[in-house]
Amino acid sequence: MIIFFEKDIDIEDALDKIIYISEINFSHFNFGENYKGIYISEDIDKEFILKNIDGIREMVQVNKPYKFVSREFKKEDTIVHIGNVKIGGEHFETIGGPCSFENEDGFMEIAKNLKEFGVKIVRGGAFKPRTSPYFFQGIGKDALKIMRRITLELDLKLVSEIVSTEDIEVFNEYVDIFQVGARNMQNFELLKKLGKCNKPILLKRGFSATIEEFLLSAEYIVSGGNMNVILCERGIRTFEKSTRNTLDISAVPVIKKLSHLPIIVDPSHASGRFDLVESLALASVSAGCDGIMVEVHNDPENALSDGCQSLKFKRFYNMNKKIHKIRKSLF
Repeated sequence: MIIFFEKDIDIEDALDKIIYISEINFSHFNFGENYKGIYISEDIDKEFILKNIDGIREMVQVNKPYKFVSREFKKEDTIVHIGNVKIGGEHFETIGGPCSFENEDGFMEIAKNLKEFGVKIVRGGAFKPRTSPYFFQGIGKDALKIMRRITLELDLKLVSEIVSTEDIEVFNEYVDIFQVGARNMQNFELLKKLGKCNKPILLKRGFSATIEEFLLSAEYIVSGGNMNVILCERGIRTFEKSTRNTLDISAVPVIKKLSHLPIIVDPSHASGRFDLVESLALASVSAGCDGIMVEVHNDPENALSDGCQSLKFKRFYNMNKKIHKIRKSLF
């Protein structure tokens, strides 16, 4: 059971009164004026609570295992703010950039071109968890510093993948959006700590995760107090070998019904092939996603990671024009 309090209620007084008159166990939440109250996991006497506690706006029974992520908790779409950039509701963004930061000149060239195409958020990996320990693992903190300087110069937002709780302080300093990769979707200690951060979190679906498991991972973050979560469908592992993963386009409308959180799609990791990225991106936009994140590189043939799924500038530009046409026809 979730109890919402009125905007002007003194929540500390209300909590003190609940503790005084009842022995129920509850957890306190506060996601702004419209969403402050308590969550109670046990059966309660509604009439008793309503009679003895002032300032209750609404009492809602949430039946899903994910409570704060559920549409039952919040009916309207959550809009995640990244400075003056918004994702969710009617706000759509295309995110682009290299899988990994390789050098300053290359990242500057990519970022400048993306800005000219209207992109407001660029991606760039500094710490790269790879399947093999012999693959390129990223440059680390130095890459974050350079990418931050470039994105500030170009007035762009930066998203980069965090792989360890030890790096939270560094990411707070240099990154606008923390990305949690598929391999860390169920790194619960990391998720719990990100729930205490003020920065938006981009949470990717795990290789073999069900939609419920995906949303429960988001619940770890949101239940910690950070509702600024952007979900990302990036393909799941199936028996099919012609693509890197299998893009679950149905996850977009399903999650839209189940959750208020925005969901974007990564067709680069889903396909593993640059020639399939556009088709999957356009299909995802048609399905109602809130954004697309693709890998873009100035020299994909010589990229240190994921060059085979990275778009060149012209292909990205043409894809983005088609995305805008589809969006215009839908809204």
